[in-house]
Amino acid sequence: MEYHEFITHVQSLSQSNSLEEAELATRATLETIKERIAESDIQGLAAQLPQKLSDYLQTRTQASTQSFHLQEFIQRVSQKEHIEPTTTAIHVRAVFAVLQNAISPEIFSKFQAHFSHDYEELFTAPPTSEVPA
Repeated sequence: MEYHEFITHVQSLSQSNSLEEAELATRATLETIKERIAESDIQGLAAQLPQKLSDYLQTRTQASTQSFHLQEFIQRVSQKEHIEPTTTAIHVRAVFAVLQNAISPEIFSKFQAHFSHDYEELFTAPPTSEVPA
């Protein structure tokens, strides 16, 4: 999946007002994923994404990976986006749904395994193929 296609799907699923909003949501979500998952485990995910998205995952600012629950994840993304957590949750769910369609099922399963049960609601969005063009 190409970068523009990824962002367009995020915009559609999240009902964002602009591509810029969808880009910010995607970047904030991927940067927060990077804080939560060990770098060695993120390589397979990053390798299947367009370079610009892959860069958000690979530029590590913190030396260690942190484990935090869903509310903390949403709060961190919300701070990066500078928006309310309720809207952020919609954005994160959209990014996760597009990720599911952008990478191989095996890599997505490995990615999903890094998240505890409380994250389950983020993995329930419809596939992007069901989104009207």
